[in-house]
Amino acid sequence: MTAPDTTTPQLAPGATATGAPGAAGRLGALGPVGLVLAGGISVQFGGALAVTLMPRAGALGVVALRLLVAALVLLVVCRPRLRGHSRADWGTVVVFGVTMAAMNGLFYQSVDRIPLGAAVTLEVLGPLALSVVVSRRALNLVWAALALAGVFLLSGSGGDGGGFGGGLDPAGVAFALGAGVMWAAYIVFSARTGRRFPQADGLALAMAVGALLFLPLGLVESGAKLADPVTLGLGAAVAMLSSVLPYTLELLALRRLPASTFAILMSLEPAVAATAGFLILDQALTAIQAAAIALVVAASMGAVRTQVGRPKRAVPEA
Repeated sequence: MTAPDTTTPQLAPGATATGAPGAAGRLGALGPVGLVLAGGISVQFGGALAVTLMPRAGALGVVALRLLVAALVLLVVCRPRLRGHSRADWGTVVVFGVTMAAMNGLFYQSVDRIPLGAAVTLEVLGPLALSVVVSRRALNLVWAALALAGVFLLSGSGGDGGGFGGGLDPAGVAFALGAGVMWAAYIVFSARTGRRFPQADGLALAMAVGALLFLPLGLVESGAKLADPVTLGLGAAVAMLSSVLPYTLELLALRRLPASTFAILMSLEPAVAATAGFLILDQALTAIQAAAIALVVAASMGAVRTQVGRPKRAVPEA
């Protein structure tokens, strides 16, 4: 994965959510590494909770609830200024919101069909590919090959049926890979939005755009089910675990943690997702499955390490 820009909104939605010095101090007591790991655990266990909610609200309904609740929380906390922005500013934040909605929608369609650990492992290929392209170093081809080897094992195409369930659902794989592409685009437009909007204002507005786009889809799929109090409560929990809380923890961590170290820790997400899938969803791993995830994690870490100490390439403006 690419080392994140500490000024980008993807890392800072909790900036104002934990603006109180006391809250920041209490969370900061965990240490920066602990904060990142806690954020990763929150995201993946939120994803596992979302899978349990899908029978009640459907994949699109869960995405709609997650985006809507997260948008409301961020809008209330950040209170973004609507005036004084150029047409280019609004164009950037709208594209960022569309990208965010597509990333979430594709990912949740994926975990509705394949295990959580497999979906996150495939999704992380998007940021990994972006890292390889941006770096342009020959060594990163080695990391790309290592990641592809992991995907080969994970898909069950190694000839022994060692993948999840003897082979992943093709639609689930396609959705996960699509989510990975959107994740890479999310990183690019998150950086652009962060340069155009102060603090987490751009993220709050983009989240609102995504929520407005997905709410009709969620209503079409689930209708009145979304108004059920239990469904609403679980949807709010998914939004807090998967969006608001982890971004807050990451922001606090990045005040004291190098971006390259942060990116390496984020590379552990497939392993955390597999653990969450096992504990919450009873999605057990075989030795081959674990090895496949380990290969992708190692490739992501290696790609980040390759970039450490090299001049940072700015993401070009549109």
